[in-house]
Amino acid sequence: MSATAFDEWVRNVLARTEAALSAVLPPADVEPMRLHQAMRYAVLDGGKRVRPMLCHAAGQALGAPAQRLDAAACALELIHVYSLVHDDLPSMDDDDMRRGKPTVHVQYDEATGLLVGDALQSQAFIALASDALDAHRQAALMRELACASGSLGMAGGQAIDLASVGMRLSRTQLETMHRMKTGALLRAAVKMGALCGDGLSADIEAGLDAYAKAVGLAFQVVDDILDVTADSVTLGKTAGKDAANDKPTYVSILGLQASRELAAQLRRDARAALAPLGERGLRLAQIADLVVERVN
Repeated sequence: MSATAFDEWVRNVLARTEAALSAVLPPADVEPMRLHQAMRYAVLDGGKRVRPMLCHAAGQALGAPAQRLDAAACALELIHVYSLVHDDLPSMDDDDMRRGKPTVHVQYDEATGLLVGDALQSQAFIALASDALDAHRQAALMRELACASGSLGMAGGQAIDLASVGMRLSRTQLETMHRMKTGALLRAAVKMGALCGDGLSADIEAGLDAYAKAVGLAFQVVDDILDVTADSVTLGKTAGKDAANDKPTYVSILGLQASRELAAQLRRDARAALAPLGERGLRLAQIADLVVERVN
């Protein structure tokens, strides 16, 4: 299938996700208006939407209806954006640019930034209460999302990240941190997409999980590379922030070239893990390519 067809698929997923997010977020003219305006500012008109793409690709491979995938994709993106809003706060990474525009606490204020993150987390589970999902799927998806975003997943990874500033981590310790901070929600995106479909056999589930682990780690390795090779305009956030804050990264531990080689190997691992899906895994394979090719 051509690159053009994949580009069209990506545009369709992005458009669906944007429309679904706009619909599930409270309107900007409903009180408390400042909070609702800030929530929409944080979520809409920006971002790569990698988690919604993974969700849709995995779900489509298992025949999931688009309406189910919209609900799951929205929930994933809302959790992701909540984490970004909180990560950018002065008490965390203290950043002033995200997705090419001022961060929420800069555009509004720090208290609003805190409340936006809190509200988006709640809104994610409201999204999963969609009529498109039966009660069994709702429960399974909510559990998956909660586990991925909690202390044993994304939040726990951020805690390790904050505690690691100025430290020299081993490669194993760094990988553990990133499998929690970044990888857990990316793995959840693949699993939640699959749960929206039918026929999730043991071999397909194992293959999808191996794929998601590889893509999740590749995503972080590539982010570490871009932090030292790309400018702030390209990134949509402050470049060089990790080095400036003395944070351990794959580049600081392995070096730039070895990090590039690791990203390429993880892409091969991700593609190999899709074997149980056959041709149905094409979109997932293309997303793995998209993640890694950002550094080429």
